[in-house]
Amino acid sequence: MHSIGTAQRRARLVARHHLAAPADHVTEVAESLVALHATDPATVHLSAAVRLREPGTAEHALYEERSLLRMLGMRRTMFVVPAALAPVVQAACADDIARKQRKLLLQHLETAELGTDLDAWLAEVEEGAYAALRGLGAAHAQQIADAEPRLRTEIVVAQGKPYEARGYITNRVLFLLAAEGRIVRGRPRGSWLSTQYSWATAESWLPDGIPVLPPEEARAELARRWLRAFGPATAEDLKWWTGWTAGQVKKALAQVAPAEVDLDGEPGIALAEDLEPVPAPEPVAALLPALDPTPMGWVRRDWYLGEHRDQLFDRTGNVGPTVWWEGRVVGGWAQRADGEVTWRLLEDVGADAEAAIEAKADQLREWLGDVRVTPKFRTPLEKTLVS
Repeated sequence: MHSIGTAQRRARLVARHHLAAPADHVTEVAESLVALHATDPATVHLSAAVRLREPGTAEHALYEERSLLRMLGMRRTMFVVPAALAPVVQAACADDIARKQRKLLLQHLETAELGTDLDAWLAEVEEGAYAALRGLGAAHAQQIADAEPRLRTEIVVAQGKPYEARGYITNRVLFLLAAEGRIVRGRPRGSWLSTQYSWATAESWLPDGIPVLPPEEARAELARRWLRAFGPATAEDLKWWTGWTAGQVKKALAQVAPAEVDLDGEPGIALAEDLEPVPAPEPVAALLPALDPTPMGWVRRDWYLGEHRDQLFDRTGNVGPTVWWEGRVVGGWAQRADGEVTWRLLEDVGADAEAAIEAKADQLREWLGDVRVTPKFRTPLEKTLVS
């Protein structure tokens, strides 16, 4: 069995995730990482900026070029993906999510006491909302609901429980249409930190909309791309990253036919054509944002995270801002209210590394300027640094 040790895995991470060689375009960054995490809108732009030769946001690629698309994907998480990859993510992940969400919404609609065939009624409302959006061109949720009043049907969630909640189905239906690949999120209201997105039909936003692919073919392609970006790794890593069932992972890997490798005594997999060692890059520092796709690329993280999980992750598994040196996490950083980018090491990395990290912090502070970024999910070290 071919052996690929920790040093080689870190070398691949540095080289393939643009930590050593900056990219020329934000779409190149997204392609190298398969997708950019977008649960927190700041992550998309910070993940791109710290990897670009000329730092900038992803706004032009998202809303002018439309070479990137924001969509629901792996683990029912929001991502920004290369537009060309959208059909793969749709068929491999989003379609399953849409089916589950539709079933859940139908259950909640029972509380509305509509006295009709709920499945048919929901389908009619979906078509009405879609038609309204097509007529409007691009619109926010309230405008779509003005054109399709049934979106203001009220439902009860967790009925009879202490945390019972009531609300309109507007966002639930739009979420469902998006999960089905029929509508897409456009430019937000306000800055790139905003979450108030406009909506457009997929056909009006992309030349061919989101084409339909066979799901098993799509899952194999997504697994292949993940292995190219994050391999070698374990099948468990792939299952966690995608959110697939064990059966879906097994079928996808059967089509990919990866090579079995030894990861310092742990069984792993790699693309059969990706077994040769890559050159060790020069030592490099990086400041990656909260929920960056690099630290969120694996579930088994000891080989790059060491003993720092408790300080840098929250209780539900979300990573905060991290400091990297030579392909491993060595500390964390935060932005204070006055704009200063402050950081703390969790291990001794030497004077050269500290100087390189300080330089990266200065570059980030200069690029952010008057923008203030607070992670959506706060972690222990990040909160300590800004207190």
